[in-house]
Amino acid sequence: MSNARVGKLSPSKTKLLLADAFGKECKELIVGPGPGLDAAVLDLGDGRVMAIAEDPIFPAPGLPLEMFGQFTVHIGASDVAVTGIKPQFITYSLLLPPGFSEEDTRTIVQSISDTARSLDLSIIGGHTGWYGGISMPIVGGVTVWGFAEKDKWISPGGAREGDIILMTKGPAIEATALLAVLYRERLSDRLPVATLDKLCSRTEEITVVDDALTAFAAGGVHAMHDATEGGVLGGLWEMAEACGLSVEVDLDSVAVPSDISDFADALKFDPWAAISEGTLMAAVSPDSVDRVSAALSDKGIETFALGQFVSRDTGSTIHRNDNVGSLDEPGTDPFWELFFAGLE
Repeated sequence: MSNARVGKLSPSKTKLLLADAFGKECKELIVGPGPGLDAAVLDLGDGRVMAIAEDPIFPAPGLPLEMFGQFTVHIGASDVAVTGIKPQFITYSLLLPPGFSEEDTRTIVQSISDTARSLDLSIIGGHTGWYGGISMPIVGGVTVWGFAEKDKWISPGGAREGDIILMTKGPAIEATALLAVLYRERLSDRLPVATLDKLCSRTEEITVVDDALTAFAAGGVHAMHDATEGGVLGGLWEMAEACGLSVEVDLDSVAVPSDISDFADALKFDPWAAISEGTLMAAVSPDSVDRVSAALSDKGIETFALGQFVSRDTGSTIHRNDNVGSLDEPGTDPFWELFFAGLE
């Protein structure tokens, strides 16, 4: 099986690649690997469950090292938070290029520590080292986990027929924020300074920890997922796949934030298909939508109703640009081509 794709493999190819490659059977495993299932959930046998997630992190050139540290914590913690379980512990492996200064290394680790502290996360282990073949600082893996009572969590596959799909913030949060930093000078004659400033400031929004924990606490939320690679469209496909339902979504009813729309037009990419860590999608009982939206609004987090979950037999449909289309398995995220082109 050849792979010229950049980023994660498609769900179908990932399934083939990982088939029967999970080591010893784990009887305690409640939620294991699968599309849209970014955190594993284990039954601890004492009335509690544990959610645990793993992610690699690497920075975009031009981003402050402090921001890299923040991403490390928030991206890992977000995958746990979408289960409704508060992240509690973290380990990470920081891999650095030869010659990278101890002063800059300290900046990264202090930022990771400060961000972890702000989320009440304890760093309890990890690894730090300098290695040939590494061209920029990367976190080879950040692992985050937390515990909850057995009946106080949800799975990304827990959506129910009739649930409303709520989205926070908008699409392409991560893609536009990181690419805006990378392309800022090259687009300075095409986009207003205020727009570029707004886009770059969205780096602070690359997290769904507050979104997810706030929504879950409000009640009536059956499933949550953060729109990472493949963006909102990819996230919708993954949620539908995980819960065994279809979705009916009307993108024409949702106004893409103007700074994101203008930036996507300038770089000619689809904001609905671009990586969007920071965008939470939640399956919410119809009678809880107002309550969940109000709780998020109190935190300064905007919400949009995208559509609803429907019977699998109906098939997923996307209303867009006055047309109705199907929801396909995620392809290559447009972020990657633009990201690597921007490095040249």
